[in-house]
Amino acid sequence: MAQANHIDMVIEAARSSSAAAVSPLAASWRRSLVNHGLDPSNQRAPDRVDESALNMRRSAVDRLMTIAAPRLDQLFGLVGNSGCCVLLTDVDGVVLDQRAGSGDAETFDDWGLCAGAVWSEAAEGTNGIGTCLTERRQVVIHRSDHFFARNTAMSCMDAPIYGADGRLIGALDVSSCRADQTEAFSRLIAAQVAQTARQIEQDNFRAAFPGARIIVTSEANASDALLLAVDEDDIVIGATHAARRAFGLGSEETIRQQPASDLLGRTGEATGFERAERAALKRALARAGGNHSQAAKALGISRATLYRRLNRLDLD
Repeated sequence: MAQANHIDMVIEAARSSSAAAVSPLAASWRRSLVNHGLDPSNQRAPDRVDESALNMRRSAVDRLMTIAAPRLDQLFGLVGNSGCCVLLTDVDGVVLDQRAGSGDAETFDDWGLCAGAVWSEAAEGTNGIGTCLTERRQVVIHRSDHFFARNTAMSCMDAPIYGADGRLIGALDVSSCRADQTEAFSRLIAAQVAQTARQIEQDNFRAAFPGARIIVTSEANASDALLLAVDEDDIVIGATHAARRAFGLGSEETIRQQPASDLLGRTGEATGFERAERAALKRALARAGGNHSQAAKALGISRATLYRRLNRLDLD
């Protein structure tokens, strides 16, 4: 009876254009029903790619998987004992990696929350992974929020992950099999998921620019990975997705090379970036006992570049 009621509720809301206009959840249900032609009563298990296809997808994001692995372990250490699994997917919603407790592994496998499963919105309707990737934002899909009635036993908390070039590359998911998990508790987990996703994003960005100086704003929202990669001549050569939005650099374009000082601008009050750069220069000079040559060497820049930065920041 509960599943029948869910199916009727989903169909009614999905067919209402007015509901979709005011509710993101109803809009997702409508996409699932109208755009993807899905039936909320369908009981089939989620599709899975074969091992060869899965290995190809993993190889395509090999650096991401290597960097993400310890973060997945850390996140699972926080949520695993509460009946949750941790999943990393690619941009198509295919699960690449999973962490699950031995006592819950069979349940998650039966539900399709395992490596190789396809959780795009086009395949599974409204769900944490697929809706997160479609809407490119953090989501909580709690039990009856799911499109398919068969998925209403789970709660899913997701955050998108962007690559070093600003493009969406995957999602981080925590899913729960506990029937007693409240929506409030799901939202607490969601905050940790978002933080971990940003940590993965930052780690991946730093690995993509190993020789660059990474500038992090001290005023960024805690949920954003707002980083710039700057070369030894103070030229911006990379920016995270959040930084591209903040500075109007375009979300998925090659960055036009420009001085960091021009991008950040100068006002009467130093920006968070300038304060961070000023602090880095002062630390290097202090450690070098005021010796400019040693400070420049420690920072990995030329003396000429060091002098330019000192002059620009009024530290001459």
